[in-house]
Amino acid sequence: MSTISSTKAVRGMIGLATVGVFALTGCGPDEVTSTTPPASAAASGGFKDTTAKPSAPASGGATKAAKPTTSAAPTATADTGGGGDDGKVATAGQSFKIGQTAQLPFVYGDTKGTIALTVTTIEAGDPADLASLKLGDQVSGKIPYYIRYTIKNVGSTDLSFSTVDHMTGLLPDGTQGQDVMVIGEFDKCKTDSLPSGFTNGQTAQGCAVVLAPSPAVKITTAQYWGEPFSLEKGLTWK
Repeated sequence: MSTISSTKAVRGMIGLATVGVFALTGCGPDEVTSTTPPASAAASGGFKDTTAKPSAPASGGATKAAKPTTSAAPTATADTGGGGDDGKVATAGQSFKIGQTAQLPFVYGDTKGTIALTVTTIEAGDPADLASLKLGDQVSGKIPYYIRYTIKNVGSTDLSFSTVDHMTGLLPDGTQGQDVMVIGEFDKCKTDSLPSGFTNGQTAQGCAVVLAPSPAVKITTAQYWGEPFSLEKGLTWK
């Protein structure tokens, strides 16, 4: 397994990658990668590529660029509330309270649109939640936090099958927590590609798993750093 120290400006993706129900990648000061059996693996490295747009799935097609296939895409639901569609576009470095909505440009591969993004909770989990992921000592003493957020399409572009990730958590000193990317199903924190028919007014839910280094240090802030933002100038909620 490879280990690379990252800064806030660079989000690494390294280690072992295998075919399995779960595969997790950590980002932050101490990056880890681990998978469940089968144990066949190949070394991989470099940076996470979030630019490729997946094709619309046929039966058994992918619902997320990094996920195994699923039988069907979820159904989008209409949002009758306001928020995020008042025409005011968020600026790099802008901060919001939990529950407030930011309207922002959204880019996924060749797809460009406008979304309203709302972080609804930053929820502390139980270390036992990670047992099924078989990460062992890589997460020993660490606490999972679940950042839950809502995505609403407030533009004119159909965003079907795009992925709204690039959500991370920050510690009280402003440094990044350790991101965990789940490939497969994790009931504690489910997220998928945007469903088919994700047009104006449709909403979907997202969730990101971030690890705090110990019970004494909490994830206090959520940060979105997708294009056109960055880790150093992202949008934050706390």
